[in-house]
Amino acid sequence: MRLTLVVVLCLLNAACAVVRKDKEETVDNRPTQTAEPELKPSEALNPKKTRIASPVTDHFYVRATYFPASVTTELRLDPSPTVQGSLLSGEEDLGLDDQVDQGRMEFDIRMGENSHVRIDYFKLNRFKQQPLPRDIIFGDFIFDEGTQFRTKLDWRVLTTTYTYSFFRNDRFEAGLGLGIHLIEAQARGGQPGTLNFEEASEVGIFPTIAVNAALRLTNRWSITLRGQQWSANPEDFDGSMAEYHGDIQFRLAKNFALGLGYTQMTTELEVFDSDSPLLFNIDTTGPELFFRVSF
Repeated sequence: MRLTLVVVLCLLNAACAVVRKDKEETVDNRPTQTAEPELKPSEALNPKKTRIASPVTDHFYVRATYFPASVTTELRLDPSPTVQGSLLSGEEDLGLDDQVDQGRMEFDIRMGENSHVRIDYFKLNRFKQQPLPRDIIFGDFIFDEGTQFRTKLDWRVLTTTYTYSFFRNDRFEAGLGLGIHLIEAQARGGQPGTLNFEEASEVGIFPTIAVNAALRLTNRWSITLRGQQWSANPEDFDGSMAEYHGDIQFRLAKNFALGLGYTQMTTELEVFDSDSPLLFNIDTTGPELFFRVSF
């Protein structure tokens, strides 16, 4: 009995000693570090590649443009579908400005890596009053040479264009797509101070096939090109629309660029409406100076 008691006490004493020793020792629960993979000699010598900011890599941009354009306008307002009015030059016959200073805004959003949505708005309003250089038929009225004639022409186009880049790398991309143009045209003319006035307005949607391309020449210089056009001939009108643009850009900083470009916008529209048949052709062409913000 005494021997058994001595053995039990010795075991208890040994267990207490082990517990006290464990409490005194610090435990390191930090994860063990794994060895980093060894770099190959070729990988150690080559630095990591960074994407150079350019139109090929931008995900969004907004462009503010100064557009000193030359404008050519043809206008005809018919009394009826069977009787044609006088074909007028907006600049020579009606005295409208053939040179205009325009401001334009343009946005482009890259969705994913290859899809673009571009939105731009163009507005051209002109007004003039002067004596007529010749006799004209304008709508239901005949105006004699020398009559004071007041003209107001408004032309507005809101364009949304989607393109998909079928080819793209770090320096170049090119794609095709579809543009939708919301067009509003209004022509008003007549003799001031009288009821001899005619007015015609049209609002319509016009589609175009679009193509675009961008090329980074160096780390700072890039060029972009685009064009879109379409023609249609349904029963109620005959029309065509085209826009062509090219520019060269210099990257001042990662998110800012200056550029010079050239744009031509041409629209030809003849409406066979029984209420107000008309012909309206306008060509706006000229250089561009723009400032571009992107990221």
